[in-house]
Amino acid sequence: MANRKPEDIRSIAVVGHGGAGKTSLTEAMLFDSGTITRMGRVEDKNTVSDFDQEEQKRSISINSSLCSFEYKGRTLHVLDTPGFADFVGEQRSSMRVADSCLFAVNGNSGVEVQTLKLWEFAADFKSAVMFYVSRLDKENASFENAVNDIQASISKNALPLYLPIGSEASFTGVVNILTGKSYTYKGGGSKDFAEGDVPPDMANAVTSAREALIEKVVEADDELMMRYLDGEDLPPDDILGAVRKAVASRILFPIIPGSSVGNIGVFQIMDAIADYLPSPLDMTPRGAAKDDAEVEIAPDIDAPFTALCFKIMVDPYVGKLSFVRVFSGKLTSDQTIYNVNRGEEERISSFRILRGKEGTETKEIITGDIIAIPKLDSTVVGDTLSVKGQTARFPPIQFPRPVYSVAVTPKSRADEDKLGNAVRKILDEDKTLDFVKHPETSDSILSGMGDMHLDIAMSRIKDRYKVDLDTGTPKVPYRETIKKTAKAQGKYKKQTGGRGQYGDVHFELSPREKGSGVTFEDKVVGGVVPKNFIPAAEKGLREASAKGVIAGYPAVDFNCAIFDGSYHDVDSSEMAFKIAASMAFKKAFAEAAPILMEPIVNMAVMVPEDYVGDVMGDFNSRRGRIMGVDPDGKMQVVKAQCPQAETFRYAIILRSMTSGRGSFTMEFSHYEEVPAEIAKKIIEAAERERKEEED
Repeated sequence: MANRKPEDIRSIAVVGHGGAGKTSLTEAMLFDSGTITRMGRVEDKNTVSDFDQEEQKRSISINSSLCSFEYKGRTLHVLDTPGFADFVGEQRSSMRVADSCLFAVNGNSGVEVQTLKLWEFAADFKSAVMFYVSRLDKENASFENAVNDIQASISKNALPLYLPIGSEASFTGVVNILTGKSYTYKGGGSKDFAEGDVPPDMANAVTSAREALIEKVVEADDELMMRYLDGEDLPPDDILGAVRKAVASRILFPIIPGSSVGNIGVFQIMDAIADYLPSPLDMTPRGAAKDDAEVEIAPDIDAPFTALCFKIMVDPYVGKLSFVRVFSGKLTSDQTIYNVNRGEEERISSFRILRGKEGTETKEIITGDIIAIPKLDSTVVGDTLSVKGQTARFPPIQFPRPVYSVAVTPKSRADEDKLGNAVRKILDEDKTLDFVKHPETSDSILSGMGDMHLDIAMSRIKDRYKVDLDTGTPKVPYRETIKKTAKAQGKYKKQTGGRGQYGDVHFELSPREKGSGVTFEDKVVGGVVPKNFIPAAEKGLREASAKGVIAGYPAVDFNCAIFDGSYHDVDSSEMAFKIAASMAFKKAFAEAAPILMEPIVNMAVMVPEDYVGDVMGDFNSRRGRIMGVDPDGKMQVVKAQCPQAETFRYAIILRSMTSGRGSFTMEFSHYEEVPAEIAKKIIEAAERERKEEED
């Protein structure tokens, strides 16, 4: 890949719903380009891009895999992305750096839920888009139905660039509607095909499709449109140039039929990538921040080097690999690289052009390249890389917040010692994971986008870092409070033969507003409790309130006034008053109408209109309150408040309820009183747990 030029580079994220054939297409492109000599199969676990152990075990893509290769004088950087919603972080980061997206749409299933979500990402990033209708050699596959679905669900500007020859088992090739050339394949995965004219029975369909395409294409060029409206026959070169312009400006989204496993139409897809998708020089400048001002990074090879790290991978042999996209300038491997976000320089050992897990080294990277750099110690996903003296940095990659959590417990002391390091490295790789130690429940909580996501994360933690974890449902951070005022005395008196222990306090507890915390008030008069013991009494109160009275949860939102007490000249001590304060608190709290409080979360659930009733009914069964339903494009957003205790498996339930078409966000709102019948069960469970610990 020596002597590359930015105008000859194409960067493509291959995206689509799970099972649409993205990995098979990437494999076929590598084979047809001559990059590999044998085409692997997902079922045989031998494809170039699905090289991870978990991917091979599950026969699905989990990571975005970079495959760079040459085709007809072009350098193609192809990012094969996962299709399942659990791995949305991999999808989004790859689409952020690629100039184009190739959407794979299953010829049987048409447009599926993840395709729609990815289309929104492509619109956010202003990516050029082509559609590939796959698996057209399979039973019940229909190019016409898929095209109609794309146009109805995504955009009327999606139009065929090729039409299929035959259908299902008789699908043998494609016809270019602009050139009028047909390509009939030998079949069986062979590269061989015969070039010919349009089959007679397809002449009318090709003519009609060509007219529709040209009518859309000329919208990208005012001069060409005037000539077209004047009835002039447009030269093929003018049309081809206008197609490229229309694709880059998102006026046109070409559709191409094919079969990856059958290797039908793949050459034509690569031709369309090379001829019609934009080079980095065709893209608009990228926004960045510099000294609190907004600037633009133009795709200029002569500008200062600027790149974005969009992915981290830990290779068992090479170590840490930082995947970067170069947006401007060039850099050689004998230079140092400057991390703008960290303010640190890092030495470069090499640049690696990747093809799955295999890589070749190159001495120079240029505008438009997507490559991996080994052993950048301080660099993380989202960091801007440049050269010393440059301060412009790209906005961070926006990742969705985790929606599914489990509590994890190391199986042994050795696992506990290694857990922190293992989690830190996993989080560096995957920005849609989160790990926290909950301050109230003491749970170690691992959060992600779904059950499969967390299952794979824990498998990696075990396989790579030898840390074995047990999992469970996270504890709900309940709290306790009071509804009325109560007084109580706490007296601690102990005689041991020598100096004794004596402390005596009278407390009055009164409720406060939600969220106002715990306050302590000194109302002692006459010195019945000396001033030097008041802080000890407060400390005893706060320590006791951290583990409440009715179920052992933190007691909150009350005022404690110490108003009376007594002391002994010899036997009183700070410890005695701490113990007395704890006793007084427990007695007064039990008399002050104590209640259990639970966290309530705000939820926004985005679903197609057909599922709104099901979602609302499900919330009612979870003690939720519907706050409203708002339209959002073709979707509806159900807003609700729900007890956190009812939401831990909601990601799985919503996916099942909506056939994977729903998504949601969730954030903490406030605390509310737990209904009496549910509070009783929680208190009984806490009592059982306490007895088990004592035994």
